[in-house]
Amino acid sequence: MYKDEMIQMHQFLVYVLKYLETESEIPNSCSEYIALNISPHHIHRTKAEHKHAIFVLSNTISEVILKEDLESIPSNVSNALTELVRRSKKELKAENNTAIAGSK
Repeated sequence: MYKDEMIQMHQFLVYVLKYLETESEIPNSCSEYIALNISPHHIHRTKAEHKHAIFVLSNTISEVILKEDLESIPSNVSNALTELVRRSKKELKAENNTAIAGSK
């Protein structure tokens, strides 16, 4: 997927999350995404950063939906999304370490 497509997907998931916020209470579900300090408007950020944000948003959305209806999303989907968040975070750290080493 190209970076501009990632940004579009990122924006779509933000819209979905905002819709869910109006339909249900989401007190602290977004804290992990907010802590990333990245939005779809940050086009200067790397593709990997947007990819990680997409996985975090997808995981957050699945958790919100699961809270509403336990039968709506299979647990293996939720577990897979959690694993994707973990792996993308690891990849992002590796990319940042490479960038830091390359700038020295």
